[in-house]
Amino acid sequence: MKIENFFKLALAAFIFLSANTVNAQMEKTKLVGGAEMYPSKNIVANAVNSADHTTLVAAVKAAGLVETLQGAGPFTVFAPDNMAFEKLPKGTVETLLKPGNKGQLQAVLTYHVVAGRLGSKEIAAAIKKGDGKAVLTTVQGGKLTAWMKGKDLYITDENGGESKVTIADVWQSNGVIHSVDTVVLPKM
Repeated sequence: MKIENFFKLALAAFIFLSANTVNAQMEKTKLVGGAEMYPSKNIVANAVNSADHTTLVAAVKAAGLVETLQGAGPFTVFAPDNMAFEKLPKGTVETLLKPGNKGQLQAVLTYHVVAGRLGSKEIAAAIKKGDGKAVLTTVQGGKLTAWMKGKDLYITDENGGESKVTIADVWQSNGVIHSVDTVVLPKM
């Protein structure tokens, strides 16, 4: 290889790497589960990289919802972390992941999803407008009630179960994720 071709190749590689670095720095990423979440990626593409959401990712795959959550959306996802799933009664996750329970698993997962891109500011504004509460209709068809305790955002399910948003406003190309500390459950 001629020396000038080597330098051209090296320069091209440098420009490519520099452009990717600048692009990553321009995106306002958030660290979730030890991984950067990129606003230019979709919900699934980011979630699979979070070490804190491996149970959720496995459940989404078992429920056949990967394509849906890769779609255009937009979606607002209240994403339970692994510790949230550990709070469920022993054996619940294993039971839900069985192929015969796919419909029930889909109902639980889609209960964590609201159509639209609702950031924490929009949810807080709706709470203020609703005199302390905002009722959100989930993709599953049930209701979640959003409310605040101080500066913390919470959601309450139809059974009275509460979940705190631990990481808000993880922007995605097709929506937003809010990581939550408890699995919320629809009436079944």
